[in-house]
Amino acid sequence: MMTPHESFLRTHLLLQLLLPLGLSVHHPPLHPPVHLPTLVPHTPTPLARSRFSAQTQLDFTTHCNSSCFHREQEDQLSEKLAFETLYADGSRTLTTVDVEDDDEFEGDALHLRQPSPSRVLGWKPRHKRVRRQIYGADGRFNIHGDNFLLDYPFSTAVRISTGCTGVLVSQQHVLTAAHCVHDGKDYVNGARKLRVGFLIPPSINGTKTGLTSAKKPVVRWVRVKRTRVPKGWIQGPQEVSMDFDYALLELRWPHQRPFMRLSVAPSSDDLAGNRIHFSGFDSDRPGELVYRFCPVEEESSDLIYQHCDARPGASGSGVYGRVWDNSLERWERKVIGIFSGHQWLEIDGENRDYNVAVRITPLKFAQICYWVHGNRLDCVQD
Repeated sequence: MMTPHESFLRTHLLLQLLLPLGLSVHHPPLHPPVHLPTLVPHTPTPLARSRFSAQTQLDFTTHCNSSCFHREQEDQLSEKLAFETLYADGSRTLTTVDVEDDDEFEGDALHLRQPSPSRVLGWKPRHKRVRRQIYGADGRFNIHGDNFLLDYPFSTAVRISTGCTGVLVSQQHVLTAAHCVHDGKDYVNGARKLRVGFLIPPSINGTKTGLTSAKKPVVRWVRVKRTRVPKGWIQGPQEVSMDFDYALLELRWPHQRPFMRLSVAPSSDDLAGNRIHFSGFDSDRPGELVYRFCPVEEESSDLIYQHCDARPGASGSGVYGRVWDNSLERWERKVIGIFSGHQWLEIDGENRDYNVAVRITPLKFAQICYWVHGNRLDCVQD
């Protein structure tokens, strides 16, 4: 028998399935396919071995003002899209890239309507938060039992051994936040033997069915073969670096679980229900997978601002929405961003607080796609 919590969650998920199927007034967008640039990598250059001297920062907070909010990433794009690769033995390389069709992008922001200053400036201040990153009543749901833990999309969430969360984006790759493995100057100590954890429900772990409610899932850990971090994150100003707060981990061997496809993040108006969702391992609920959803409050060319309740440990969660898939002609859950942390946004002397996700832009999609496939020809369309 389901608890009231499980019943509510199941009803919510059913509604999420039904609404995009025609029971809502939200029609599929009529936009042409997003034009994707091509990253042309150069031969990797060996770097000195990492010292692994940094400490993991799970509660990542930044500050941004009006000029930062409306900034377009059009300078030194090729340099910021260069990337480091960290190997399991501690060696690392730097790969520089050229961006083809770079002149068509003018800051990688034309696919998104530029946010109106009045949309931000006209808002009334939010009520004071009860506690950091929790807005009003806590709207998070603990995911329990085989029925949920092994069901898509919850099954795509994995733990990162440094204390963060990640999302499966291929049969051998995990997307997470860069600050979970690198502090901007050096790799964190825990990245020396980085691992990814898969939740195993109690019943599958050999626990009798009648006792599963009293037991928590166990974690099966898999070693990471290599880690890739964009140069835009490394040694950059913090407010700029948050735009590049993502990293890709390659596992030593493929997993057997479903993964979630990536997509260029559309405007929030083109998300079903204007909602985003993500599941993570929040530090205040140890051993539990925690799911939440909320509307997009604001967006810049590189970040998604929202008030989804979250705590440290959720960093690196795959932020997904229902995106219209032109090829399948239906709404599909796709990863459109990576949950980064918290940002104070200062507009005309007034501070507004948000939880922030890094949006996957066309250039970031091309970069991450190359990391996954190792072949730029497989990354010519979303």
